[in-house]
Amino acid sequence: MAVARREDVKRLLEVEDCVSIDQDDSHSFQTVKGYKLPPLVGALRASAKENAASFHFPGHNRGQAAPLVFTQLIGKRPYLHDLPELPELDNLFNPEGPILEAQEKAAELFGASETWFLVGGSTCGIQAAIMATCSPGCHLILPRNSHISAVSAMVEKAIEELKMKGENAGAVLVVSPTYHGICSNITEISQVCHSHNIPLIVDEAHGAHLGFHRLLPKSALSQGADLVIQSTHKVLCSLTQSSMLHMSRNLVNRDKVCRCLQTVQSSSPSYLLLASLDAARAQVSENKENVFNEAVELAVEAKRMMNEIPNISVLDIASFPQFPAIDPLRVTIGTKLLGLSGFEADDILTKGVGLVSELVGTQSITLAFNLGTRKEHVLRLIFGLKHLVTVSADTECTVYSENDYELVAPFGNSNMSLSPREAFFADKRKVAIKDSIGQISGELLCPYPPGIPVLIPGEVISEAALDYLIHLNSKGAVITGASDCSLSSLLVINLFLSRCSLCPGYNSAKVKQCIKHKPETTTNIYMQRHSSGNRYFTRRLVGNTIPAQYAAAVADSLDTVSCFSRLADSLDTVSCFSRIFEQIKKPTSNFVDLCVYFRPQWVS
Repeated sequence: MAVARREDVKRLLEVEDCVSIDQDDSHSFQTVKGYKLPPLVGALRASAKENAASFHFPGHNRGQAAPLVFTQLIGKRPYLHDLPELPELDNLFNPEGPILEAQEKAAELFGASETWFLVGGSTCGIQAAIMATCSPGCHLILPRNSHISAVSAMVEKAIEELKMKGENAGAVLVVSPTYHGICSNITEISQVCHSHNIPLIVDEAHGAHLGFHRLLPKSALSQGADLVIQSTHKVLCSLTQSSMLHMSRNLVNRDKVCRCLQTVQSSSPSYLLLASLDAARAQVSENKENVFNEAVELAVEAKRMMNEIPNISVLDIASFPQFPAIDPLRVTIGTKLLGLSGFEADDILTKGVGLVSELVGTQSITLAFNLGTRKEHVLRLIFGLKHLVTVSADTECTVYSENDYELVAPFGNSNMSLSPREAFFADKRKVAIKDSIGQISGELLCPYPPGIPVLIPGEVISEAALDYLIHLNSKGAVITGASDCSLSSLLVINLFLSRCSLCPGYNSAKVKQCIKHKPETTTNIYMQRHSSGNRYFTRRLVGNTIPAQYAAAVADSLDTVSCFSRLADSLDTVSCFSRIFEQIKKPTSNFVDLCVYFRPQWVS
């Protein structure tokens, strides 16, 4: 039945002249008589034209019940094409018709062995790629700061360290290009990975256009990457949230990728998003050698004119000698010499000339050139920057001192105390930000854009990281992931109330860390693995001071403990865990050997 309906759609497309539905759209590629529509676009168009009595989802019924307040904004036509997985439209998770054909055409264009369309953005593609390559017990190697240089050397070192420990790397994940357009040497990194038979995943969200112009850097696929995730909507012209996942070589099991994608993607994918991916692919395919000529020329000319404006600096590859290339369509303008922060400069440009930038930093603004950029946009940009220079000359606007521009490096001494998974499931408590230094972060704090985490769950909070976050927050940056948007408090791990605090492998540093929030008590407590078995493991608790409040907290939180096998002579033998610790009323230097029963899934 599904095949028959798809054949009907094909015949309809073959006999029609394929004239644009929107006759007033001069930019539509469907206006040429005899033009064959992209497969999924054509199928969606034909299905929408059917005179159907619809008794299926979605509830707006092909626009019949579309909310008036929204149709006044965008019209009814998007609703007409907002269709579910009808037989003639194919199935995203088991494609046999137009979706399969559209994905195959995309794979051919981008140089992949297989391509999958994504309706959950690049995020779901990255999640699926990691799930497909990293089994339980495997490690994922990735640079903490995507701007780090010498990535290949770092990857090689990480692989060797894991091998020395008898552990395996499931995959390597690299971000290239970065938000600012800086590209890593993917060829070199892929050679390192493949020499160890490890797949390379590249987050190429900002690089779907790479390779389609002589001045554009090479794509990750052309340099040997195994899985590449692209945000097609960022520089190409699909709808926001639509992306692609490409696969090359045979290091990754494609069936596993399919299963993982089905796990992380919606079971009701938007056909508007899917068709927009097909259309964006077709737009590039029509003239892939020249499609980016105008955009690149405008970006190059804009940089030339910017360099002639006093106190305006433009980021170029000379600033990053260890990286092979920078995307010419990503233009970053420094504002330090103007005496303005990036946030203030952006505000002046927006209010003064209506210029909207892509990314704002403490000392810069970043602009994204694309296929829609026009000469008049560039002229307005140059006018705006000259206006910015004039405004900055006013001494009253120079409110930022030199100290405001000192670079803060929050990643120098990163220290993971718990895995992100352990931290996610652990109990947490809120503390004042000034009291959080040295404790374990319970939340992911990430200035966005660019989306590089400063603190992740399970990481020990450093003073440098807090200074960096507070600095960005004071300049107007948005810190995502924070439970307290004002950053007056943070969520930290409450280890004494977390069952993971007595898991195998727990060490003295972690226990010391979890009691550090009580500086008034001088405590020297640690636990170590003493012996183990299939169902039991014994730990030795040693302490100069064991405050009753800590003991009570431990007792109340560990309902999985059934008994002690042996107690120190100084304590009466009792069966109840909480009653034992309630008897600790004074400091003791004695030790207690604890034989603690844990549920089987917690035993390593």
